[in-house]
Order: sequence, then C-alpha cells, then structure tokens
Amino acid sequence: MTDLKLFRLDTDGQDTELRGSTVALEVELQRRVEAGMEAMLGIRFLTSEYPTGPWHRGRIDSLGLDENGTPALIEYKKGADSGVLAQAVSYLSWLDSARHEFEALVKEKLGSEAAESIDWRNPRMVCIAAGFSHHDRVAVRRLRERIDLVRYRVFEGGLLSLLLIESTPGSTRPISDRRQSREREATACAASGDVRASPQTTATAGAVPGCLQNLYSELDEALTVWGEVEVAQLRHYIAYRRMVNVASVIFRPKHEAILLYLKVDPDTVELEEGFSRDMRGIGHLGTGDLEVRIASAADLEKAGPLIRRTFETA
Repeated sequence: MTDLKLFRLDTDGQDTELRGSTVALEVELQRRVEAGMEAMLGIRFLTSEYPTGPWHRGRIDSLGLDENGTPALIEYKKGADSGVLAQAVSYLSWLDSARHEFEALVKEKLGSEAAESIDWRNPRMVCIAAGFSHHDRVAVRRLRERIDLVRYRVFEGGLLSLLLIESTPGSTRPISDRRQSREREATACAASGDVRASPQTTATAGAVPGCLQNLYSELDEALTVWGEVEVAQLRHYIAYRRMVNVASVIFRPKHEAILLYLKVDPDTVELEEGFSRDMRGIGHLGTGDLEVRIASAADLEKAGPLIRRTFETA
C-alpha cells in the first residue's frame, strides 16, 4: 500500500505537500482516537488502560466492541515498535481467558443486548503506530489472529490521518454451545427466508442460497473491484470492509432478493419505493443507513452509482 500524501492549495494556486509528524506523547494519540473511535475505526469505545492480570502483565490501551459485535483491542505506539506484534498476541490470549469479564464490561457500558450478541469467533486487534517494519508486515500474515496495522500521522491544522497498512482476517475460533444453538436457529430461519426475524434469529450469511448465487457473484465483483476490500462472512451478514465496514449483504431467498446496506447518506439519494430505503432509526442487521434491494441484473446496474459513491468516499 502506498504512502498517503496530503497537499494544501496555496493562495498562488500551487499545491504544497503537508509534512506529517508524530505526537509528542503517546497518550495524545490515544485520547484523540478514543474520542472518535466509532467514526475512525468502526469500534464503540468501552474503557482505557485495562489491566490483564498477573500472568499477562500488561494494560491494554483501549477496549471496544466493533460494529459487527466483535471484541476489539487497540494498542498505540508513538513511534515504531518492533515488539507490537508480540504484545498483540499476548493481549488476544488474555481475551480468550477473560470472556466473562469482557461480557460484563460490555453489559455495563453498552447494555445487555450488546453483551449477549458478542461474536467471539474472531477477536480484532488494532495496532496504531508511526510505522511498522517490513518484518512486522510479513509476520502478521503468518499469524492466526486478526490484526490490523494502522499507521498514523498528525498535520498542522488539527489533521490526523490513519492508513491501514496490513490487515489479516484471522481464523475463526469455536463458539460456545449457547452460540451454536443460536446459529442452528439462524440457519433454520435462513431456510425459510423469514424477513420478520429478530436480530437473534435472522439468516446467517454462511452459504449463498442457490437462487441468488449468480446475482451475488455479480454483486460481489461490483463490491470488490474498488481496490483492497476485505470480505468477512459474519453470523448474520457478509461485511465488506476497509478500516470500517463499507457495505453489508444479507440474503432473502424467499423473495429471491439481496439486501445491500451502504454507508451513504439517504438525504443525498432520491429514494425509490421497492428499491432503496432510509434505514435511520430502523433496526436492521448489517451496517449502513441506505438499504438497496437487488432482485435482478437491472437492480444491480441501478445500484452501481451508489456503490461507487460509497467506496469513493470510504
């Protein structure tokens, strides 16, 4: 991935490159990211400086829950630190042994529904630093953990840039008996195509319904043509993400349709009944305020400009 360059247009009409720098104190970066964590990383902030106990011997800079219900741990480094990956793996190991503790924290901060909906299969570690070595970038691809390496820079005028350098999807961990029960219930609902299902019993995204395979193949191509896009199959939907979710896909086999949720402001779209809908204030799975219903190649073609707009502004 190439370096991010920022330019300012001067009064004489010439572009001058802005020179980025690092923060004077690590805590400055931490406080700023924590204040805007949901917008910057798609993570709801829980707490700071969380102790990991006598065995792991550390304090996790920030704990959060991301937009997909996945536990997220965030570590900040003022400069470049070759030990950040070892620290990341250690903290994720702590999380495996502290599930009840983490659930209690989520319940306290975000409520019972969020705590009961935590997806433990692939916890997320975000490392934010001034830079990462080539060896860091190679090593992270060999790990089974889900780790994002994010490079930061600060610029005059209060600007902060976050650039995703490497992102590994990790490997899905086993889920508890309680979660497996919910998964079986969700799968049964998927077979029926019930669109009235509650968040706990809505169709899982694991397998593409046969009647929608061709249409989804075309949609998937339209969503992944925009450069580096990670596709994550979650319990109830498929997420297309960069630093945060950009689009979400849910199947409705009973209606032979695909619901596409995009991070587009519905106020900027001329809504069309039966095709696009403003989802603000309406509970739904997936992330994004604009729902687009795709039931044909014509619908997919019509959705093209909305998909393009989503990724151009992501």
